[in-house]
Amino acid sequence: MDKVIRVVLADDHVALREATAELIDHQPDMQVVGQAGSGQDTCELVRRTHPDVVVMDLAMPRMDGLEATRHILEEFPDVRILVLSAHQDAEHVLPVLEAGTTSYLPKTASLNELLDAIRATSRNESILPPAIASVVTRSLSGKIKMDDRGGLTSRELEVLSLVAQGYTNVHIGKCLHLSTRTVEAHLTHIFNKLNVNTRTEAALLAQRKGWIKV
Repeated sequence: MDKVIRVVLADDHVALREATAELIDHQPDMQVVGQAGSGQDTCELVRRTHPDVVVMDLAMPRMDGLEATRHILEEFPDVRILVLSAHQDAEHVLPVLEAGTTSYLPKTASLNELLDAIRATSRNESILPPAIASVVTRSLSGKIKMDDRGGLTSRELEVLSLVAQGYTNVHIGKCLHLSTRTVEAHLTHIFNKLNVNTRTEAALLAQRKGWIKV
């Protein structure tokens, strides 16, 4: 059998957390190694157990889920965070993604979707359902100046804006509903149009010209 995924559950709703733990523990490839009801307790639990995946609620006492995510990823960058939240607006989604996690699932997701998301997150895959990805896309559209953009298309500017925020090609594809190969093709076109060789050069040039804002 493949490696068992070690999971920490962070949620201040005890009944929901325990029900989720029971579900996960019934999976042959998963094991709950700890539960916490606050952000502070979650950080301490991660230090003790060093799990593969933390399923993180955002609304918790004694340090919220966003702050806990930042602390965990700063101290343990190899730990994966799957945010499971009732919130799907830009105010909640974007700060979590900017903190470094690549997986965000609404609490309306089915149990099977949650289990699949935990598995994917453990493989360092990005989980952004369409409703969440659209929040990112709408936010990007507000950051992009449409005038004087160096011959870049709107889609290329969206890709470049995510590059400037440190997103990987896989994560960009998830956000914009594109394949990784398509993202790579967009980057090739961007490099050719801007006469640069790297993602960093392209992003810095676009920011300096005011074509994107980060």
